[in-house]
Amino acid sequence: MEFKPEFLDANYIERDGVRIAFGDVGPKDGPVVFLVHGLAASGMQFTADAHFFANLGYRIIVPDLRGHGRSGKPAHMSIEAFSIPELSKDMLAIADHIGATQCHYVGNSLGGIIALWALEDHRERFRSFASFGTTYSLKTPKAGVGVLKWIYKIMGPNLIGKLGAVGTTKNKQARPLVQAMLSAIDIDVVTSIVGHVGNYDLIDRAIAYNGPIMMLRCGQDKSVNAALGPTLSAMEPRDNFMLIEVPKGGHCANLDATDRVRQYLLEFWQRIEQAE
Repeated sequence: MEFKPEFLDANYIERDGVRIAFGDVGPKDGPVVFLVHGLAASGMQFTADAHFFANLGYRIIVPDLRGHGRSGKPAHMSIEAFSIPELSKDMLAIADHIGATQCHYVGNSLGGIIALWALEDHRERFRSFASFGTTYSLKTPKAGVGVLKWIYKIMGPNLIGKLGAVGTTKNKQARPLVQAMLSAIDIDVVTSIVGHVGNYDLIDRAIAYNGPIMMLRCGQDKSVNAALGPTLSAMEPRDNFMLIEVPKGGHCANLDATDRVRQYLLEFWQRIEQAE
């Protein structure tokens, strides 16, 4: 399967002075689906998936998180401007802009984290929530922002892109796409977000949501899987939670186990739509 490092055509909204880009493909009256990337990626991660699901009648929204891809960043940088709530509010603002009162939401890594924040206070907006590469809580040693910036300065964006692509996916066809995303990172944005996602606990917010939840646990995503214990202890007993194993999936499972991920998402949405 071919993955081209290209974006969907861009639409824009502005929230609090920040211009947020998003792709919008598929029939305007189709069920709305958000496909949301993680830290240091961009919307191009989901371009191929967007066209696939749009051809099946879904309206697919693919944002670039603030400071990523074609989206802007605040004129005056601050850690607070890249908090989980701020990132989440950007997604809600896109939904308001397109008139979507409900959506199926799929988040990878950080994309899942920012949805978890909204599940409790905005539960009516989520027709369903699915994630991969996301743990609902995490406790890690405080990241050394200075070290990250030093590594970026020494290695440079091109080398980071090449090495990161190899480490992110075993699918050689997807590596040019990953390399393009990682080579384009804004290190100030990345380090600002790292300060928020090293230690968090959003399990209670997930528990407060009674809608359908699906987690794809990807066999090659070792670091996230090692942190899933508290999440699964809290969520597996719940009737609205479904855990699906994707043995060949890595952190960006839609690039490694594409057909499986698409199949599981479609089956998940179709069960929900049939039950409504």
